[in-house]
Formats: sequence, structure tokens, C-alpha cells
Amino acid sequence: MLKAYLEKIVEITLYGDAREESYYSTLENLLIEYAESIGKRDREKIHITTIPKKTEAGNPDFRIWDGTQHITGYIEAKAPYIDLDDVENSRQLKRYRDTFPNLILTNFLEFRLYRDGELIDKISIVKPYVIHQLKTIFPLENREHFLKLFAKFFSFSLPKIRTAKDLARELAKRTRFLRDEVIIEELKENTPKELIGFYDAFRIYLINGLSKEEFADLYSQTITYGLFAARTRADRRFNRKLAYDNIPYTIGILRDIFDFVSLGKLPKPMEVIIDDISNILAITDVKNILHQYYHNGKGKDPIIHFYETFLSEYDPETRERRGVYYTPEPIVNYIVNSLDIIIEEHFNKINGLASDDITILDPAAGTLTFLAEAIRLAVEEFVAKYGEGAKKEFIRDYILKNFYAFELMMAPYAVGHIKISFLLEELGYKLEENERFKLYLTNTLEVDELEQTTIPGLSSLAEESHSANEIKNEIPILVILGNPPYSGHSANKGNWIDDLLKKGYELSNGIKDDGYYKIDGKPLGEKNPKWLQDDYVKFIRFAQWKIDQAGEGVLGFITNHSYLDNPTFRGMRKSLMNSFDNIYILNLHGNALKKEKSPDGSKDMNVFDIKQGVAIAIFIKKKKKGKKAKKECKVNYYEIWGTRENKYEWLFEHNIKTTNWQELTPKSESYFFIPRDEKFLELYEKYIKITNIFPIHSVGIVTARDKLSIKWTKEEVWNTILNFSKMDSELARQTYQLGKDAKDWKVKLAQKDLLDSGLDKNKIVPILYRPFDIRYTYYTGKSNGFHCRPRLEVMKNMLRENLGLITIRRSRENDTWRFAYVSDTITAGATSITALDINYLFPLYTYPKANLFNNNGKVVEKEANINPKIYKLFSKNYQEKPTPEEILYYIYAILYSNIYREKY
Repeated sequence: MLKAYLEKIVEITLYGDAREESYYSTLENLLIEYAESIGKRDREKIHITTIPKKTEAGNPDFRIWDGTQHITGYIEAKAPYIDLDDVENSRQLKRYRDTFPNLILTNFLEFRLYRDGELIDKISIVKPYVIHQLKTIFPLENREHFLKLFAKFFSFSLPKIRTAKDLARELAKRTRFLRDEVIIEELKENTPKELIGFYDAFRIYLINGLSKEEFADLYSQTITYGLFAARTRADRRFNRKLAYDNIPYTIGILRDIFDFVSLGKLPKPMEVIIDDISNILAITDVKNILHQYYHNGKGKDPIIHFYETFLSEYDPETRERRGVYYTPEPIVNYIVNSLDIIIEEHFNKINGLASDDITILDPAAGTLTFLAEAIRLAVEEFVAKYGEGAKKEFIRDYILKNFYAFELMMAPYAVGHIKISFLLEELGYKLEENERFKLYLTNTLEVDELEQTTIPGLSSLAEESHSANEIKNEIPILVILGNPPYSGHSANKGNWIDDLLKKGYELSNGIKDDGYYKIDGKPLGEKNPKWLQDDYVKFIRFAQWKIDQAGEGVLGFITNHSYLDNPTFRGMRKSLMNSFDNIYILNLHGNALKKEKSPDGSKDMNVFDIKQGVAIAIFIKKKKKGKKAKKECKVNYYEIWGTRENKYEWLFEHNIKTTNWQELTPKSESYFFIPRDEKFLELYEKYIKITNIFPIHSVGIVTARDKLSIKWTKEEVWNTILNFSKMDSELARQTYQLGKDAKDWKVKLAQKDLLDSGLDKNKIVPILYRPFDIRYTYYTGKSNGFHCRPRLEVMKNMLRENLGLITIRRSRENDTWRFAYVSDTITAGATSITALDINYLFPLYTYPKANLFNNNGKVVEKEANINPKIYKLFSKNYQEKPTPEEILYYIYAILYSNIYREKY
């Protein structure tokens, strides 16, 4: 067998024109002959799929099946003259090793076997130079070793899946390969019209500016989790084609996707990977694995817990970016039970959430954790009062009619529908073929509606869009609840929600809402208001607007707690006080970024697996008769410190009625939603704002690419500028490891800015990069150019003789204040001790008549950047008018010394 194989390899090589693919059939025959030699006499018991490689990052060349239609393994082949040491260290093979648990790498003469990514065996049956140089057959080497290696390869079976993490890991491997190696490639050429249609619709109507790569990510997850969800409903027999039959008819968009995945003509690479995922699921006892969650203390939602487990294995960055974190049951219980009490006591609905005339919406539903608990509670209360007899009618006429949910990502959307169908069956109600739960695939923060279309697969999405927009714009909602995503780099950047944040509207009580960027009609003047663009802020704003439109309602969210005391959010806090009558804040702390500790010094933990602290917010608005003057908003506060377990236990045992609230009196101009020392505040507010002392100021510059733009010497900067500015943009990206373009910084724009500047050595300037760490950069002063945000209005004054005070607005440190510096150069964005706090620069002088770098040799006069009133204040303590430098250093000292605070 091996002798004949080598003779054929030599024969092909001798012609001198062979490519890698020329040897495929020879290896395929060897594989079949080997299978026969070990007893697999029926050729149907081994099937080899040969996939010609399209690109350097293409699919493995061979896929081996056993007689039960399960995958044995993969073979990646290279031409006989290729050194496998080089291939083994390539990015391509690393992906294959991470993805495929049983893989052979070969150049047709040497064979290397990898099991779960690790090299476990290798053998050469003849030295490569023999064939290439002598053009003859050298005596066969290592025959027995070769047979053992092949025996290991063919003895492999699909991995034993015993735990949810095992299953998540195996599915995540294959989903990454589906995303990175198949769908993205297919979107570039010969793309099926079904994929084009879905991509266009998602890009235009769900996620503004969705890239092909991001679509491939969402779509691949949906396929995997759609298969998983179908597997939970299937009998013992399962494969890709059977998945379609196990997806409920009422989930139209998911059935549209699987009409293509299960029944359509898939491109071969997609078919291969999806079948592999199906096979993993087919051999797994999915229901038993989910049942393990009950025994591991995961609670009542195993399908949802598995989704988070899967996503943490698949792509933790996506999980963080989209804010996908399962909400622990104690938090859900506290919020849902509290809302039930509020509906009964504040809105006079004697049946609470079971009242048949209320509407409920989760605008960021994820996998429907909150609404599932609300449904369970409502049904239990109904049955307790009215018995089992009318339960089915209650679910049909109230739950299915008045409970609404929105979700942006396809995978949790699919999970949510499956979860609710299971829950309703558990409660004794089976959905009919024409019934569905009103969970819609939509972007809550967009209002554009998808028009009816004939594009395959999009009719269901159009229906989803229409139904969702009817809820957004027309149906009054009394209760809004949930756990909206929190991500500082928001994925929702549409104009509608941006206008809603920045522009006001008239409230039902006649008061004008200013939005979150103003107070009493006056702009806040924030130089860096990006945190107001966080997703959770946008969802609070949407819910506030929706309740204001109805004239009454209650909001129950758990979110990032930064808005409680960060100065940037003062406009948001004032706006919420204008809209709502009662505000309840339950601060759960757990902020690792602030290094929070319990008041007694013990460890404080987060209720999620995240670093950002969180808080529960419950806002109540009652309808007023006529346009009465706004009553004072009552703000109530409580906080919990300590371990996660203690916080969970407390939340399980309490609700809004049993919480010992502390009433706050938020005051202008910050309107803090946390307790403050009133005596200290009075003292603090007597002092002059530093921004009033130095009118011209800003945060430090943002380079967006420090490794490119910040160097140790002028020579390094100059060499970088000369090379980078003249390179092909993609070559420059690779050479300087710049990664993907950002919204505010692009390689081509940076290069254009440099060339437009004239490439002048005089533009190389010192920059304070960190405390006492002066480096160099090339400064053109153009926004979105070489630097992302050069802060020209302020920094141009530091290019001449000057001093500037550096300090920060708020500190992540809670013990000692040590955040003031003086600089005589431009400054970077983070120059505090921690390198986490954003600094502000206050130039002592301005040069209003100066050009950026020169004034044709003329001396440019400077002006003090100091409020004239400050001169009067300091003159009281001087015999003569103080110099600007004296004022600068006194202020610097005041920031450190209690002596100066008392004196001045």
C-alpha cells in the first residue's frame, strides 16, 4: 500500500508541473486502502470530502467521515517541497488546531497528528530531498510508526461532551470557523442571495453601519444557537436538515434563516461546518447537560445560562461590547416583585402584574429573563385568586396580548422564543401554530421601518419591524423593565436616539424637558460628553420618553451606576427628576475600577462578572389631571456592600417595600443621586471653579494610535513620519500594527494630514505623556488627522513659552488626593498617577494672534488666561497685583494643602 503510494507521488513529481492539488487523489486512495486494511471493507463506511483550497486562509483540504455520518477528522495538505515547521507556526494552522480536535498536517511525505490542538505524533515515510533531488524511490522508512499514526487518527470519535462548558467550547470552536473562514469569504464573491438579503436588511434596519464581518458574527451565532435550540426540541435523531422541523412556525425570521440553512442549497464550505456543528449536537445529551444547571445552583433558566457560557467561550469581546450578561435571579426577583407592589399600590391595580389592563415591555430583552419571571409571577397570582379554570384564557388573552419584548441580536432572540414556549408549556399552555410571544427582532433605539420586500427571507423581518414600530410609537406602556446593555463604545449610533438625548420635549405636566445635555435650557458645556452615549443611558432615555408619552408608568432597570454621581450626568439626573415623581436607587456597588471597598474595609464584590459597579433604578410617574405644576421629585437611596452571596441573599429577601430607604435632596447644580455631606457641600460650593479661573481649557490630546505617534526622540518621530506618510495605506497598517480604522481615526486620513502639513521638522514637539515622562510627537493640529483629537484651541498655546496646570475632574482613587501637575508642553490624554484618570490642561497664557508654528519672525504677545475677578481675589492678600505665575502656583498648592484651603 505505501510502496504504491510513494511510486505515484514520485511519478507526479517527475513531470515538474505538479501543484499541491495534483497529489490529492493519491492521498485519497491511500486513505481508502488503509480503511479497507483495518476492516472497513464497505467503502460506504468511509467518506472523504475534498475541498480545494481557495485562499491561504481556506478550509482544510480533506474531511473524513465514518460510517455513522460522524466526522473522523481533517487533513491539511501542502506540496512535498513545503517545510512543515513553517506551516505549523502559521496563523492558518493555529486556527485549524484551535477548531478541529483531530487534524493531520502533511506534505504527502511527513505526517503530523494534532489532537485538541496539541501535536501528539509525527512521522516521515521518506526524506523529501530523496524525491526532489534523486527523483527516485528511497527505501520506505518508519512503516510501523506510520500505521500507528493512522490508527490513532481513524480511531478518533467526536469528543465526549459531559458538561455545558465542554459543549460550549466545542460549539464555539466551530462557530468561530464558520464566522472567520466561511461566511466572510462567501460574502465577498458568489454570495447566495439569501445571505445578501439578510445582510442588507440587518445593516439598514437593525444595526446602523453593520460591517460584513459583524454580520458574519451575528449570523454564525444564530445558526449555532438555532441548531442548539432545535436540538432541545428534537428526538434522538438530529441533523442540519431536521433542524427546520423543530423551530416553531411563529418564529418567522428564524424559520426564514433555517429554510436556507436546512433546506436550501448551501455553499459547500458552509454545509461542511454546519453539519459538523449538527453532529456535535446529535451525539450530546443536551437536555441532561441543561439539567446540570439546576444542580449547580444556576436556577430556573438553564437555556439562558448556556447562552452566556457559549458566548464567553466564543467571543468574550462581543459579549462585553453588546453587554450580554445574564441577570442573576435575585436581581430579577427584586425588580419584578417591586414592580408588582408598585402597580398595586401606586396605580391601584389590585392584581398587580396580573391585572388585565396593563402593558409591559422589556426593550433589551436578551433571552427574556425578566419577562419570564413577570409571566410566572402574574400566572401564579392569577391562579391564587381565581383558580386554575381560567388560566389558559388568562395566558392567551393577557400574557400573549400585553407582554412585549425587543431584542437586537439574533441568537438571544432565538433563545428567548424557545425559552418562552418551554415556560408556557410548563405553565400548562401550548402555543398554537398561529400564536407567538410578542418578542420582536428590532433595534429599540431606531424607528425606521423595513418596507415590505420580495427578497428571499426578508418578509418576516419586515413584519417584525412593522409590529415593533407600532409598539414604539403607538401603544402606551405602563411597565418597562430589564437589564439594558452598558457599553461606553455604543453600538447604537442612530440619529433618532441621539436627537432624543440632546433635544427636549414637553412633559405632560407642562414642564419642558431639556434632554441630557442641558439644564434649564442652558448647555452644560461638556468638552467630553461621550459617557452620555453609553447604551444604558440611551435605553433609560427611551424608557423615560415612552413613559412620558403615556403620561404615567414605572421603570425598573439594573444598569451601570456611573450616572448616580458622575458630573457628566447632571443633566440626565435633572431630566429624570423632571419626568418622575419618585426615584428609587438601590446601589449594589461592586466597582472594581474605583477599587470600592465596604465601609468596614472588607471586600466588596459585583453581582455580575464585570468590573463596572451597578445599581437598580425604579422610577415612578403618576398621571396628573390637567397641567399642574410639577411636584417635588422624591429621590430615595439605599446601598448594599459586601460579598456577592450576601447581596444575592439580601435581594431574595427584600423588595421596594421592605427596603430601608434614605430620602435625598439633590441640589443644583450637580443633582447627585447619592448621599452627600451637606456641610461639606456648602463649604465646597463657596470655592471658585477652576474652569472659571482659567476660561480656556480642555482634556489632553487623543492620539488614537500611541505606538505610531508617540516616540522617545525627535529622530524616531521624523523617521516614522517619512516612512508612514509615503507607504501604501495597507502596508502602513501592517508595518505599524495599527489594526482596524476607528470612526475618528483612519490610516489614509492620517497620511494625508502629514503630507498636507509639508513634512516639517519644526512640527516635532515635546509632549507630556505621563507624569515626568516627556516624549515627542508630530503636531499638525488637524482633527481626525495624524492625531485623533489634537485639541488645537488649547494646545496651540503650549507650543510657545507657557505653563499649564494639569488636574483631573474626579479620581478613581478614594484615599489621597495627588493629582495636580504643571507642564510647559502639550499633554496627552492621561497623565495622572493611575494613568486611568483623564486630565485637563489649563494654559496660563494664550496667544490669540499667533499662527500655529510661526509668525514670520514677529514676536507674538501673550495674554493671561485668567478671569479678571481672580486678580481681585488674590490682590486682597498682596500689596501688589499678583503675577499670573503666582496665581498658578497658589492654585497648584491649594489643590494639595489644607493650609491654603483655609487661608484662601
